Amino acid sequence: MAELSSISPLLTRFVGHDYRYVEATGSTNDDLRRLLESELLPDGMVLLTNHQTAGKGRLRRQWVAAPDSSLLFSLLLRPNWAAERAGWVTMLAATAVFEAITAVTKLRVAIKWPNDVMIFHDGEWRKAGGLLLEGGTVNGRLQHTIIGIGLNVNMTIAQLPEAVTPPTSLSLAGKRPFSRKPLLTTILTKLETAYEAANAGQSPQPAWQNLLITMGQPVTATFADGKKISGTAENTDEYGRLLLRDTAGTLHPIAAADVTLRVATDSGANLPLVTRPLA
Repeated sequence: MAELSSISPLLTRFVGHDYRYVEATGSTNDDLRRLLESELLPDGMVLLTNHQTAGKGRLRRQWVAAPDSSLLFSLLLRPNWAAERAGWVTMLAATAVFEAITAVTKLRVAIKWPNDVMIFHDGEWRKAGGLLLEGGTVNGRLQHTIIGIGLNVNMTIAQLPEAVTPPTSLSLAGKRPFSRKPLLTTILTKLETAYEAANAGQSPQPAWQNLLITMGQPVTATFADGKKISGTAENTDEYGRLLLRDTAGTLHPIAAADVTLRVATDSGANLPLVTRPLA
C-alpha cells in the first residue's frame, strides 16, 4: 500500500534508515531472520508488511492480519549487551509503542505484562497489539535481536480474532480510522531515543513497569506445560520477570507465561490509570 511503501520524513539518526517494505508475507520476523543469514544488516533495520498471513505471537500463538488493517513490522537491533538484558528490548519497545499511540491517537493505553498493548474501550481493557522478541547470543552476549510489533489499527469487528483477552483496534476504540505512517514513525523515533539511553546504561525497566496494568492485581500465570500459579503481581525485576506472590506467600519470578487478570471490571476503576507523561 502506498501509505507504507516509504516512511519519509523520518526523524531518527539510524533506526529505520534501512527500510524494506513487502506487500504481503507470512511473518516479518521470519523474513528478517532469513535476511540475517545472507546479508550484513545494520542496527535499526526495519522490515514492514501490509498483509501478514503467518505472524507469531508469544507462546507460539498465530497472529493473522488482513490487508490494510494493521501496523506489522520487525526491527533489528544489535545491542551487544549481556544476554540477561534481552528483556530490555521488549521493555523499551513496549514503552515506545505506548508513547506513540498516546501521542497520535489520544486513546487510553497500557501494557499487560510483558508485551500486550491494551486500549481502554467500552469500559474495559482490550488487547490491540503485541510484541515478540527473538534474539541471538554469542558467548553470553546479545549479538542481535528481532523485535516484531503488531498493532490492530483499522481492524473492523469482523476482522478481530477470537481471544481470551477481549480484542479491539485503535479505530474501534477511537471511533475513527487512523493513518498508520504517523504511528510507525513516532514509534521508531521514541524507540531510538530509549535504545540509545539503554546503550548508555539507563534501564528501561522503571518506565515500562509504570505502564503495566498487571501490577498489584490478582492474576493467574499459565505456563507452556499447563501448570498454573495464582496470586498477586507484586513487582518486576531488572530483567523484566514478573514477581508473583502466591496465596502461600511464596514469591515466584516468572520469565514466560500467559498471565491473565483474575478480576473483571466494567469501569476500569480498580485498574491503575496510566498517567505517565510523554518523554
